[in-house]
Amino acid sequence: MSDPLSCVEVVLPEGVDDPRRPSGGNVYDRRVCRGLAEAGWTVRERSVAGEWPWADAEARRTLRDQLGSAADGATVLVDGLLASAAPEVVVPETTRLRLCVLLHLPLGAAVDDESVRAGERAVLLAAAGVITTSAWSRCWLLEHYGTAASRVHVAEPGVDPAPLTPGTSAGSRLLCVAAVTPGKGHDVLLSALSQVDDLSWHCVCVGSLERDPAHVERLRAQAEDGGIAGRVDLVGPRTGESLDASYAGADLLVLPSRFESYGMVVTEALARGVPVLTTVVGGLSATVGRLPDGTRPGLLVTPDPDALARAVRRWLCDADLRSSLRRAARTRRTTLTGWDVTTDQVARALTEVT
Repeated sequence: MSDPLSCVEVVLPEGVDDPRRPSGGNVYDRRVCRGLAEAGWTVRERSVAGEWPWADAEARRTLRDQLGSAADGATVLVDGLLASAAPEVVVPETTRLRLCVLLHLPLGAAVDDESVRAGERAVLLAAAGVITTSAWSRCWLLEHYGTAASRVHVAEPGVDPAPLTPGTSAGSRLLCVAAVTPGKGHDVLLSALSQVDDLSWHCVCVGSLERDPAHVERLRAQAEDGGIAGRVDLVGPRTGESLDASYAGADLLVLPSRFESYGMVVTEALARGVPVLTTVVGGLSATVGRLPDGTRPGLLVTPDPDALARAVRRWLCDADLRSSLRRAARTRRTTLTGWDVTTDQVARALTEVT
């Protein structure tokens, strides 16, 4: 019989391995499950269908059934996309399960809705433990929800070692890796790029086009109206070698998000020595990081078109800046940690929940 402290039931949204809809959260879930199994844990996965976090009644019933079938006292790790959105299902189960929430992002920080915040707060206060994927998220929970500091753990995403990307002298190859949804700020990016159409550049946007098709069509129209449609490619999702090739062909990662709790694509770019241009929202500043002398391996701006356009212009027009940021990115890549560290932190948190 398995030791209950080395056995975990993991409740995940359906489609974690769907290559058509890759996300940082999905990658994190899969790598942690695999890492725990390799470390000797018994990992039992349970998936729940539905469009979470705004799931329908049927999806909520499935979540109730999955939690209800776990034995009394079992250690259960529930993806926060499910848990935060279903307090009426999750909270009652916290009285009999060692239930821990894996929170990729606080819904209450991303959605201006007090009912959403109240539900998420109830779940996180009732849970035996919470694992956040960034220090920023942990601080947000302590400040806004009053969660006990001793019950909120941090396990930042790891990153795999990757070959160094040499980049081009002109720095004109821009890459954005993010699902094409309003929160990722592609409209901000297109507005900014239309302001620098006098310069030489090409931008590849890698990310799912299925999550908000109407938004995608608006972006295509925006690119046409801005006269840059031929210079921006919305190529859809890429994984594995195809995604690696996208990074290998990039000079600068541009992530214009309106909100991110961590931003895994930032460290994926830095692992290749690719500098980053991103926004000062959520945990992104910490993810970009600094070198010991305070130098950043990229540029941080507010999520508005004018600020982003100025930063892109600086990058494209200042060879010394490009060289400096590339050196910083190559140094930063040596400080990044792997998924084994993430797994160790998750395992430690699971053994501490009571």
